[in-house]
Amino acid sequence: MDRWRLLRSIAWLGLGAFCLWGYWRSQQTVTLLLDDRIVPIRTHQRTVAGVLREAGVSLRPEDEVFPAPDQEIRPPALIRVRRAQPVWIRVEGRGTEPSRQLRVYTLHRDPEAILRQAGVEREPGDVLWVDGQPWPLGAKTVDGGAPPGEIRIQRAAPLVLRLEDGSRRVILTTAPTVGAALREAGFSLHPADRLIPGPETMLNGGLQVSLFRARPITVEADGRVQVVHTTARTVRDLLWELGLTLHGQDRVIPEEGAALQGGETVRVIRVREDFEIEESPIPFRTVWEPDPNLELDTWVQKAPGRNGLLQRRIRVRYENGQAVAREVVDETVVRPPEPRVWVYGTKIVVRTLETPEGPVEYWRRIRMLATSYSASTAGVHPSAPYFGRTRTGLPMQRGIVAVDPRVIRLGWRVYVPGYGIGLAADTGGGIIGRRIDLGYNDEDLVLWYRWVDVYLLTPVPPPESIAYVLPDWPSPPP
Repeated sequence: MDRWRLLRSIAWLGLGAFCLWGYWRSQQTVTLLLDDRIVPIRTHQRTVAGVLREAGVSLRPEDEVFPAPDQEIRPPALIRVRRAQPVWIRVEGRGTEPSRQLRVYTLHRDPEAILRQAGVEREPGDVLWVDGQPWPLGAKTVDGGAPPGEIRIQRAAPLVLRLEDGSRRVILTTAPTVGAALREAGFSLHPADRLIPGPETMLNGGLQVSLFRARPITVEADGRVQVVHTTARTVRDLLWELGLTLHGQDRVIPEEGAALQGGETVRVIRVREDFEIEESPIPFRTVWEPDPNLELDTWVQKAPGRNGLLQRRIRVRYENGQAVAREVVDETVVRPPEPRVWVYGTKIVVRTLETPEGPVEYWRRIRMLATSYSASTAGVHPSAPYFGRTRTGLPMQRGIVAVDPRVIRLGWRVYVPGYGIGLAADTGGGIIGRRIDLGYNDEDLVLWYRWVDVYLLTPVPPPESIAYVLPDWPSPPP
């Protein structure tokens, strides 16, 4: 009997533990973000309001809850609650308007937004104080900043300002005196100005003030810039008042008869003219002279050359010491240039060169950069009708060389050590000046890229076909 009772007790305990475990498992975890504090909650509540009630969080109408209190909670659950903070608002009266104060609860950090929530209007000219510090119009509160504890509005009083042109301006100000109010409104008072009543007069509602100003004029003259206050009505009167006299070509901007309204700049421009002498070189030119007694490809400097000298007389116009115009009056060649004269040889001497193929006669030797090519490497598509053809129409093969006709004429024979005898029968876009392209058949192409001596073989061509001075010499070779 005791044994069965023990078994029943164990069964009931297991059932109770299972029920407790099921009850615990049926709870859900809710994260409550209360202002800046995170509170984790285990709850059976199914709505936001139930969770907050169970957590003991009481709400004010101004508080912000997300999701809404009647919303059902769904995992993962996050409830954000921002509680409104109390702020005192104090409004100082103006004239017959009494002062008042009120307290509001708000989520806003911006004083302007708090005033709008409280239904307090900030009127033009009013000064806003936040926690004892002035708050500029349009200023913004940094996100996350602490809410203000007190906002005070200092109401502005009207001041009617009459100007000498008959216009009126109403100034709303919180300043205690007339002078302070005008300074706040951007009016700078000069000692020559006349203010009725005076600047130390205490302000009260509806005060009228008349202001008669001396005219500020900026005067630029004789290297000085000064601001003067004057009653002169024209530029001429102002110059007379300041003792400024115009001489010769001097002028003034605006002109002397112009009326002054105040704020203008009057510029006195002192004008003078002077002459300068300017010298510049005249570059000499280079002249080549042939000499039949001097051997080909040799040259001698006959005269070094000398630059000439050109002299110009220039009229310079100065305004306030700065040159503003220059005019060449005349120019003279003080010394003409002397040309640089080079004498080059035209005498041709035929010589013999021993080669592995036997002796050859040549009449000129030129140092040239040698490259090589064949029909397939000449940059012509095989389908082109002139594929494998040279400039002269001959088939491309070993023994054909491409040259610049200004250096070596087409049809001339040359000898290149390491290559042999070639016929100048082709040209190329990159074969300019001292370049020679050695032709090969496709099957025996040898790549070249080096400087070699190229020998021009006899017979000697007619004199008119010979370039005695090679065209790729920008200046006489060293």
